[in-house]
Amino acid sequence: MADPYYLTTAIAYPNGPPHIGHAYEAIAADVIARFQRLNGREVRLITGTDEHGLKMAQTARSAGRETREFAAEMSGYFRDMCAKLNISYDAFVRTTEERHHAASVTIWKGMEAAGDLYLDRYEGWYSVRDEAYYGEGELIAGEGGEKLSPQGTPVEWTVEESWFFRLSKYRDFLIELNETPGFLEPESRRNEVLSFLRGQDLRDLSVSRTSFDWGVPVPGSPGHVMYVWVDALTTYLTGIGFPERDGEFERFWPVNLHLIGKDIVRFHAVYWPAFLKSAGLPAPRAVFGHGFLLHRGEKMSKSLGNVVDPLELATRFGVDPLRYFLLREVAFGQDGGFSAEAIVTRCNAELANSFGNLVQRVLSMIFKNLGGKLDGFETLPVDDELLAKVTTACRTELPREFEKFNFSIGIEAWLRAVFACNQYVDEQAPWALRKSDPERMRVVLLTLFVAIRDLAIAIAPVVPASAAAILDQLGVPDDERDYAALSDAGWYERRVAIGMPLSAPVGAFPRLELAEAA
Repeated sequence: MADPYYLTTAIAYPNGPPHIGHAYEAIAADVIARFQRLNGREVRLITGTDEHGLKMAQTARSAGRETREFAAEMSGYFRDMCAKLNISYDAFVRTTEERHHAASVTIWKGMEAAGDLYLDRYEGWYSVRDEAYYGEGELIAGEGGEKLSPQGTPVEWTVEESWFFRLSKYRDFLIELNETPGFLEPESRRNEVLSFLRGQDLRDLSVSRTSFDWGVPVPGSPGHVMYVWVDALTTYLTGIGFPERDGEFERFWPVNLHLIGKDIVRFHAVYWPAFLKSAGLPAPRAVFGHGFLLHRGEKMSKSLGNVVDPLELATRFGVDPLRYFLLREVAFGQDGGFSAEAIVTRCNAELANSFGNLVQRVLSMIFKNLGGKLDGFETLPVDDELLAKVTTACRTELPREFEKFNFSIGIEAWLRAVFACNQYVDEQAPWALRKSDPERMRVVLLTLFVAIRDLAIAIAPVVPASAAAILDQLGVPDDERDYAALSDAGWYERRVAIGMPLSAPVGAFPRLELAEAA
């Protein structure tokens, strides 16, 4: 049996409703999870909301809301987003849950037992928006000369008593870990982290706050709450049953992949492995920092008024077309742009006109000309050549690229096979064969039936609902839709033996329209 696979999204900070960046990460994580399940692996996908910290308390106060009530409402929007976008998570963890408090206290006590926590006074720059501390050398100047974080967010000088974590103790370990091939991708992120680790002495990290109380209380230290990132990162353990060490935790830790935005790589590739090492737990196997989505070339912000609601996009264009576009359009790991026009253009050209039209034409002709009946058939070399192209794309090229998170390249290989099928239809012209050579028409249509089944299974992680609808129309059983089924030579014969005719097809990918207002 294949090894289990565990991956996480970043734990979203719900001081506002989810935006398209949250949706992008959730969709990508879901595609990975579905892909690994189709490869026969037992998968756990964990997501959730990081509800503690000063920023959350301030946002609730500004809205005239009680913080816990506000956090519950905002967390609900993220859960709704996952439901709308068909995200197949196994656990949704909120940091306000009691089980998570228990996990956070356990990892804190582990770091304490290692002698890595000490009480001191913190004086330095803090970004409320990032919930992050920055050294003087990391700050940049704003347009008015004001000091800003490396992310361009405001910072304020903070002085308070704090517990510190001996991050400096783990510098050599962290350099070696980040030098390990495959630990931190893409390469640009790895270079940034290694430059940070090698370029300066690693300062110990302030890991508690006393200026507010919205967080996990530090055990045995009244008035202190844990630094929000200690709390948030521990969510990855909570989701698989920690602090219990057997069961799911034993089976799935260390995590195979933390999928995160590039702006929080340091927390996951520096702080988190050090916390785990201190507490006697293995480091993650891999961290991947994806890029940002730009709306018409601009970074989204509330001040510019260009923040895009992912649920509105999903309602307008459909969930599967949106999923397809985001994974197809953007080279994963890099920044990428999107617009309503781009979504409509690409999805119409590739999903509706190419794959959707192929399925509709072929199944309609089988229904009309063969009475929806499948039967045995003998192929010619031209038929075998087409099936070989489809096999290569679906069984080799797409899986190879998806394993490396090269989604756009994998989809491109799949699309070449779709184009090959459409070219084959045009060249073989089954509508003309209906009169001149009905037997040849039958072979052509059934060859395409076999090809469509492979194409639908291969692309299912990206467009799960649409692929399932196509496979339903093909009469493919639920237990014959994984990647192992692609190598099953007897599947078609079993389908023939059932003898149940195909029904009139229903289109899986309707054409999209661009609203006049857009």
